[in-house]
Amino acid sequence: MRAKISYAVTAAVLVVYFVLVGSRGVMLIQSGTVVTVTFGVAVLILPVIGVWFLWKNTQFVRRANALAAELDAEGGLPVDELRRTPGGRIDRDSADEVFARRKAETEAAPDDWRSWFRLAVAYHDARDTPRARKAMQRAIALHDGRTVDA
Repeated sequence: MRAKISYAVTAAVLVVYFVLVGSRGVMLIQSGTVVTVTFGVAVLILPVIGVWFLWKNTQFVRRANALAAELDAEGGLPVDELRRTPGGRIDRDSADEVFARRKAETEAAPDDWRSWFRLAVAYHDARDTPRARKAMQRAIALHDGRTVDA
């Protein structure tokens, strides 16, 4: 729940920022000189890119959460079996062990979105966010029946 609240607050702050930047871009365009109109158009591009990025990221999170809920209903969510340091952080060797199992599971069933979901969690636990995101995107694509590049 804490992550959802953090995401919502961050998204709200970004939307406010996009509105402020967009209004500045409009004001620059209204000035009417060649330089200010050029800068105004350039400034308006930033909120457009930001809104697109926020939308795509929100879609990704919603789809990943839907997969997690479906996997939970099936009883297939990965169990947290990781050892922790005294400070509460995940032990790196423990994460590597779980990752090796999840990778083997995914290699054995490369078309199963469930194995890709669990691999994404293992990547995340191993602090490899880019690969975790790619694995989750693959799980989403497989779940939706879309073709996936190797």
